[in-house]
Amino acid sequence: MSKTVTFFPNCKKHKTPIGAAKVDEPINLILKFTRPQNPSEVYLVLTKDGEDAVKYAMKLVKDDEGEFVYSITVKVTSSGLYFYHFEIQNEEQSYRVGSDTDLSALLGKGQEWQLTVTQDDYAPTFLDGGVIYEIMPDRFFIGGERNKTKPYADYRDDWGGVPEFRADENGKVKNVDFFGGNLKGITKKLTYLKNLGVTCIYLTPIFEAHSNHKYDTGNYMRVDSDFGTIDDLKDLIKKADKRGIKIILEGVFSHTGDDSIYFNKYGNYDGTGAYNSVKSPYYGWYKFKNWPNEYDCRYNIDIMPDTDDSNAAFDEFVSGAEGVIRYWTRLGLGGWKLDVCEKLSDEFIAHCAYAAKRENAEAVMYGEVFMDASNMIVDNKRRCFVTDGKIDSVTNYPFKEDILNFVRCGDSNRLNSTVGYVLNNYPKRAVDSLMNILGNHDTARAMTVLGDNGTITSKEDKATATVKNRDEAVKLVKLASALQYTLPGVPCVYYGDEIGMEGFQDPFNRKCYTWGEGDKDLLRWYKKLGAVRANERKVFAHGHYCSVDTDHGVMFFKRKEGDEIVYVVVNNSGSEYVPELPKGEYTDLITYKPFKGKVADKDVAIIKATEQTVFPEKKSRKA
Repeated sequence: MSKTVTFFPNCKKHKTPIGAAKVDEPINLILKFTRPQNPSEVYLVLTKDGEDAVKYAMKLVKDDEGEFVYSITVKVTSSGLYFYHFEIQNEEQSYRVGSDTDLSALLGKGQEWQLTVTQDDYAPTFLDGGVIYEIMPDRFFIGGERNKTKPYADYRDDWGGVPEFRADENGKVKNVDFFGGNLKGITKKLTYLKNLGVTCIYLTPIFEAHSNHKYDTGNYMRVDSDFGTIDDLKDLIKKADKRGIKIILEGVFSHTGDDSIYFNKYGNYDGTGAYNSVKSPYYGWYKFKNWPNEYDCRYNIDIMPDTDDSNAAFDEFVSGAEGVIRYWTRLGLGGWKLDVCEKLSDEFIAHCAYAAKRENAEAVMYGEVFMDASNMIVDNKRRCFVTDGKIDSVTNYPFKEDILNFVRCGDSNRLNSTVGYVLNNYPKRAVDSLMNILGNHDTARAMTVLGDNGTITSKEDKATATVKNRDEAVKLVKLASALQYTLPGVPCVYYGDEIGMEGFQDPFNRKCYTWGEGDKDLLRWYKKLGAVRANERKVFAHGHYCSVDTDHGVMFFKRKEGDEIVYVVVNNSGSEYVPELPKGEYTDLITYKPFKGKVADKDVAIIKATEQTVFPEKKSRKA
């Protein structure tokens, strides 16, 4: 059946506002017919998730171009997830127009578009147009004397060595080898990070814990001695702030460590933990099946017992007036990232966000969500994490997967569709603050994913593996990072990716930063990308995304904010590409030289009309 109806939810000619709407905001929907039709009736069918559908009659009107279209304006009075399609009736049959590929599908066959409606419209300003940098403190840089006080620890002196990956006699990888990176080390590298264009540092957990990764919290109210002291954290926050850099901490509240003041399985802490007595003040924090040895735990790993965030005492401990969130935010934090949000209740998440913003109105609350954060199904229940005072934005795994897919195989249509899907489903403030990643502490590094690693299966081989086509892999990382920096959201660089560090999944992706080594050309590339975002802060902070040409291995799009437009071309087509631009002269924002009108294969152009370009001042050099 040929297409007779057009509707594109991310186009202002068909829907305003684009993306999510606010409660009571007028929503205008326009349905266009591509060939003469005489439908007798046209309806919008709108359904709030979990409720019955409501049908609204649309009116035949003339649009701005003088064409007859069917239009309707509705207001949604309560926040939540809504889904909609259109029904068209004429003398012959009824059609359902939904979000499938054939917009003229028969009634009952099509899918539906999502409409997210929210009450809030908050956007953290310090992230606007900036760059986030993720650091695992133990593996970044050693600052000053190391604190070697833990009797069970393996204190390594081979900075850059392979992290321990072999299991012990019980089949467990202990994660107790420490290389010595600390908070003072991060403070000493603030100038390096500033020159990279970093405006926000995201630290993986720094609170007292048994392991090197600290996701098994032992005490939320102490900085781990491996990383330093609370004074070291205060000093980092103060000196970073002077450089225009904010610090975000990771909050791991879905579980604690079994070796913690709260659980105290091994008796290493004073006081009575939940494992020690049912009368412990912490007993209700946990989900015991058969006390004390049977309890829910993360990924069935018994050293990380799950918490019960519906427990009032635990909730108060984390988000109360003297709780974890507010205590640390008072030091001047820029915000938090909540680990595994799917394991946390909506109410608990909202309490955490509220607590952070009570101390700092501009504090950002990120959430780790691996799928679409607006409609994820968790335990047979739909969850929407980005509305009504919950998290501000999320780790952007959908972009990550399809950016890497595009770079590997040139599927630009899929990437553009994913971008459109996220823009449609998320509130604008969440889109602008998306934590755009290519990799992190949980995933293989981008260089390894995009390189040729041969056939590697064993951990022994993965420990020392290097990509076989490094020069080609560097080109692909440049393509991927250009998209990471220019698509909606905020790029989040995993430490060492800017110098081409390699590594398969944990723990090989957690090697020490190789200072003085690495790919200097790639580092210069990342610095240029950071400079582009800084110089074009307005466009990359809030600019709308509009695809221009996303066929045949090319991502050609523009970011537009007001009268300012930046064009981006990422060419992975296999041949030279000539973008069609409005007449005029253009400047390549990476080199600040005139754009020559074409982009080579495996190359990038970020361009702007020359008359709109603000050229950075040249720094004078001392003799």
